[in-house]
Amino acid sequence: MTNTTTIPTSLNFRDDCLEILNQQKLPHEIENLKLSSLNEFYDAIVTLKVRGAPAIGITAAYGLAITLNHYQTENLDEFILKFREDKEYLFSSRPTAVNLGWALNSLEKAIENVQSVNEAKTTLLHTAIQLHTEDEVICRQIGEHGLELLKDKSAIMTICNAGSIATSKYGTALAPFHLGSEKGKNFHVYACETRPVLQGSRLTTWELQQSGVNVTLIADSMAAHTIKEKKVEAVITGADRITANGDTANKIGTSMLAILCRYFKIPFYVAAPSSTFDLTLPAGTSIPIEERAPEELTELNGHKVAPQGTQVYNPAFDVTPHELITGIITEKGVIYPSYEENIASMISGK
Repeated sequence: MTNTTTIPTSLNFRDDCLEILNQQKLPHEIENLKLSSLNEFYDAIVTLKVRGAPAIGITAAYGLAITLNHYQTENLDEFILKFREDKEYLFSSRPTAVNLGWALNSLEKAIENVQSVNEAKTTLLHTAIQLHTEDEVICRQIGEHGLELLKDKSAIMTICNAGSIATSKYGTALAPFHLGSEKGKNFHVYACETRPVLQGSRLTTWELQQSGVNVTLIADSMAAHTIKEKKVEAVITGADRITANGDTANKIGTSMLAILCRYFKIPFYVAAPSSTFDLTLPAGTSIPIEERAPEELTELNGHKVAPQGTQVYNPAFDVTPHELITGIITEKGVIYPSYEENIASMISGK
């Protein structure tokens, strides 16, 4: 028996603008925003109206393509200069997620040999659409590989939201659950709330409910107790950047789950597309870690929950060392240790 519920999506290109699902308003309000100016794209990424490494990259690609399509010049050199200025502006919006730079660099490479401004504009838009389409295929492939690993397991834990609204469709870490639901597989997913802005509570639970997946929400600090008492059999997370040795940056709290998996002797999987790998960085110590506004911790829905003047440390990500990762699930297959050698072989073909 297959499930007929809907896998939600967050990105839709139409009428010369990008329509996004405003993830700030979920789960209580379904609001779609139309982005057409460069500042609108930048704001959507910075304020987490759109989030998730693949979705950020695709949004930025559309941002460049759409806004530059309206840039008035016949001078190709002037157009390329404007492209590079806008590219750097969008790149500064979220420095940790490598997919952002990968998507913007893909656009730059696509227009290397264009002969006119019109050709450049057409190429940029076609490339952004292609990245969007390819990501959906890639995510489904990740889901198929992940489903194969998890098919004999029932209770799985995840953190943050690495799902269909963080990508073109299906997601990365959540893709096996969406596909499993379509095929009648009954997973029980334990979703960490994911402090400080509660992507697990607001987004993962909502998304999996839409897809008909059995999901239970827990506080981040309940992870160890839940693994023990509910007999969790594996943890699967997404990634924002993976270095050449397999060290992985993901939402803050991920490394805690990897440590717990080692203690409880259950597998810890990372699910990510090839575009999330940054082979220019040898190890996780080189990954820039974004720190976000202190108000994300000192306030809740605009109401102060900490004393005035409280010092805050609010890193958005942590780095899980490769030795704690059981396997990395990609669209090309599952990468196992030794990571440095096998990542180079599978991702770069060396």
